[in-house]
Amino acid sequence: MSLQRLQKVIAEAGIASRRKAEKMIEEGRVTVDGEIITKLGTKVDTFSNITVDGEPIERESLHTYLFYKPRGVVSTANDDKGRKTVVDYFSDLPYRLYPIGRLDYDTSGLLLMTNDGELANLMMHPRNKVAKVYVAKIEGQLTPEEIHRLSHGVRIDRHRSAPAKVKIIRSDKKKNSQIVQLTIHEGHYHQVKRMFKAVGHQVKKLSRERYSFLTLGNLVSGKYRELTHSEVDRLKQVD
Repeated sequence: MSLQRLQKVIAEAGIASRRKAEKMIEEGRVTVDGEIITKLGTKVDTFSNITVDGEPIERESLHTYLFYKPRGVVSTANDDKGRKTVVDYFSDLPYRLYPIGRLDYDTSGLLLMTNDGELANLMMHPRNKVAKVYVAKIEGQLTPEEIHRLSHGVRIDRHRSAPAKVKIIRSDKKKNSQIVQLTIHEGHYHQVKRMFKAVGHQVKKLSRERYSFLTLGNLVSGKYRELTHSEVDRLKQVD
């Protein structure tokens, strides 16, 4: 019989992150087989009846998908403006998926969709510094000084971005534009666009090409594939 820590089971059910699950346990909001559990580290088995705030948790099978998000799609489950969401592409599946992080409405590229709360928490925690590679089409041409600034972090409002890797892919002097690859480990709001804006360049088109070791491969826009168990295990090795 396989035993797992209670907070991990709650996190994997998508109820909360592991840290928040620990707080729920300490606050006496979790029961196992009718008994209130407040001790962290308590282990439960597959057949345990677990409730959070009186509601039984459903331990559905865990799935994670690599999705090629098109432009013009929002990275949320619902949109008050009636726009298409990333969740709409998975409506035929029998389990609820949600995005790990977000891509802007007008940004395309690699987005992970999952019902694995533990994985989502690991990927989004700042300490794990998951590498994300973007390709941007910008107005103008980066100067050596601007590349240096991006590589060492630029001021964005009240914080300084972490150092980034910058690679010029192609320059078009006639159209005064440039294709630039930018590798970052953060995920702040409009991060890439704001970094380029900080050095005086507007992003005209943006795509995320890689997330950790994962790439889009042969996927086309709007399509997805499920990650293998070994790929998920490799992602979780960041912990």
